Amino acid sequence: MNAATHGSLNDLTAFSPALQARIDSGKISPGQVQDYRGFMQQIAGQFMQHPVITDNAYCSWFADGNISIENLRHFIVQFSVFSNLFLIAQLKKMINAQTLEAMRASKEILANEIGTIFRKPGQSGGTGNGENLSAAEKDLSGDPALVATEGTVDGGVFQFRAAHFEWLLRIGKVLDLEFNDMGKRRHGTGPTLFFCDELSRIYGNEDPSTAEGASFAVENWAAAGFWKQLVAGLKATKAREIPDLPLAFFTWHDKVEDQHAGHTQDELEEVFFTDWFDREKFISGGLEMLEGVAAFWSGLDADRKQAQTA
Repeated sequence: MNAATHGSLNDLTAFSPALQARIDSGKISPGQVQDYRGFMQQIAGQFMQHPVITDNAYCSWFADGNISIENLRHFIVQFSVFSNLFLIAQLKKMINAQTLEAMRASKEILANEIGTIFRKPGQSGGTGNGENLSAAEKDLSGDPALVATEGTVDGGVFQFRAAHFEWLLRIGKVLDLEFNDMGKRRHGTGPTLFFCDELSRIYGNEDPSTAEGASFAVENWAAAGFWKQLVAGLKATKAREIPDLPLAFFTWHDKVEDQHAGHTQDELEEVFFTDWFDREKFISGGLEMLEGVAAFWSGLDADRKQAQTA
């Protein structure tokens, strides 16, 4: 996805070139601009101050790197369930898109998830920029021979081993987890399955305002720093006792999420000024989605505390 990074919820003065052009041409009035900024301020307060973003106990604990092998195995299994079942929610989001452009944006994410590599304009195939890197450098960068963090899947190359679930399988292999130990619904705990079902229900909702709110909340949560916490903990664990632990799945996502958040802001700019946009449904969808996210992490935190006392 060639997602914009023109602004954030903390920068309400930056607009995409497309929106700025509509403002300059008079198609959007100063009053509408002020209204939009007020709405951005409202969701910044409600979404970005949610406890799952400001006080995620599990990710804070994880970042310290004091993770046992059993803790790590459990985390990877639950994350693999989320990663695999997310495909259902993303497919529903694509099907329920309101425009061809929105459908294509959802296809970008879905196709990349299952193994189509982003291609920059003018590039013939894969990223082609990792030939001179060591294995360790490729792992930390997400292996540029397999993946890229920008561009489009249109004309990109599909490779089975570039699928995100297969990245997780490579982590699982180091932890003595097999294919049938990961990614299936039967492997999920109650909180993990609640999160996945909420993704399908809200993120993939037929109501466009609800779905947009969920998408906006999810992507801005993902860009708020939890990937960095996971990478920190995994690096510490790798250095301490699992030298072969692959990190590419997590380092790549850390790099790409800022772009995803920028893209959802582009989407909000497009839909906010439409006749069908419902602010209350947008906010409700976003907050409900964040509660689903919180359930996932709270479940993992409860599991690791229970394991410590067992």
